[in-house]
Amino acid sequence: GVVEACLLHMLKRRAAGFLRTDKVAALFTKVGKTYAVAGDICKKVQELQQQVESRKHQPNGQEPLKRQGSTTSKAPVLTPQAIKHIWVRTALIEKVLDKIVQYIVDNCSKYYEKEALLADPVCGPILASLLVGPCALEYTKLKTADHYWTDPSADELVQRHRIHGVHGRQDSPSKRPALGIRKRHSSGSTSEDRFAASAREYVESLHQNSRTHLLYGKNNVLVQPKDDLEAIPGYLSLHQSADSLTLKWTPNQLMNGTLGDSE
Repeated sequence: GVVEACLLHMLKRRAAGFLRTDKVAALFTKVGKTYAVAGDICKKVQELQQQVESRKHQPNGQEPLKRQGSTTSKAPVLTPQAIKHIWVRTALIEKVLDKIVQYIVDNCSKYYEKEALLADPVCGPILASLLVGPCALEYTKLKTADHYWTDPSADELVQRHRIHGVHGRQDSPSKRPALGIRKRHSSGSTSEDRFAASAREYVESLHQNSRTHLLYGKNNVLVQPKDDLEAIPGYLSLHQSADSLTLKWTPNQLMNGTLGDSE
């Protein structure tokens, strides 16, 4: 829906079609006349629409519709929302949505007014670039409306990063290590426990929860603590809480769970 809103922003009337109510369909159809990739999507969408219409007249109209795409034979159900956005959805599943949007951006003067988002020299290419990632995915299982993404627990994040695993006890292979840091009575345990606690606290801060939200993160950000020291790579992150913004930077060695001989 967001992609469609971008595609429809200040679309020329001639490009949208004077009599067509589906402006996205009109745009794809017009682009398909000069761009073969978009033309293939037009054929696939027309086939899908024919299947939808034919199944409406069948007694068992609830029969699942086979999914478009040449990469799999599985047939998830096309929901009304999927049918509503069938043009963008088909191009996305076929992994060509980014190419089509890039073609539209390169030829924006044919389809858009000068003030349109896709005609902007910065925003247009950015939109096409943002679609490269989603188009690289394999949509073998599409989530329905009753499925929502849930972040892993802080305990799971700690184990994934293996930060406190070096300092935690492994009592049994079947029992997962506790999230809390266990104190050890050997020499030097205070500094080790302090390191493990700080590492655990940092990984917990990366977790999306009701108290803190991770707004931005970037790895391998170089920081030079002193003029005579070499720059150190680390993880830079911006966190938002209810009343403040916090900027954090943590050396990669701490993220990996080992500081070695570093100060």
